[in-house]
Amino acid sequence: MPASSRWATEKLHEEYDLLLELKQEAERELVAEARKNRISRVLAMAPGLGPIRVAQLLPIVVTPQRFRTRRQFWAYCGLGIVMRSSSDWVQSPNGGWIRAQVQRTRGLSRNHNSSLKNIFKGAATTVIMKLTTDPLYEHYVQLTSAGTKPNLAS
Repeated sequence: MPASSRWATEKLHEEYDLLLELKQEAERELVAEARKNRISRVLAMAPGLGPIRVAQLLPIVVTPQRFRTRRQFWAYCGLGIVMRSSSDWVQSPNGGWIRAQVQRTRGLSRNHNSSLKNIFKGAATTVIMKLTTDPLYEHYVQLTSAGTKPNLAS
């Protein structure tokens, strides 16, 4: 490496090392604060949810009682299944408008908390990639072998 670029490269590496230390310290403090809450131990037992994800989850959800049903919570997380369609109305022969029978596409809700969605999708990815003896992984394999697309099964 030329001498003119070496100095800048060394400074960038020093900056990276300092940021890495700062990140590790922030993670330690985040986990220590989350462990003060009793529910963190229960959440940490869920597959794919480690101490960092639990520590991120707790301050976002705060109290799960604010959601009347599980469906509302999953929709808030961006994991609620919704059906979408377009061109629902067609003109009838007499000139009026009637509702058409159209195929609706299945997908996830767009109005959501992206941090929560990242936490739960990351947990699902962890189960799929690393926890091959977990019952959730076995369920994922069963769904994909039955023909469900992998992105819908996870």
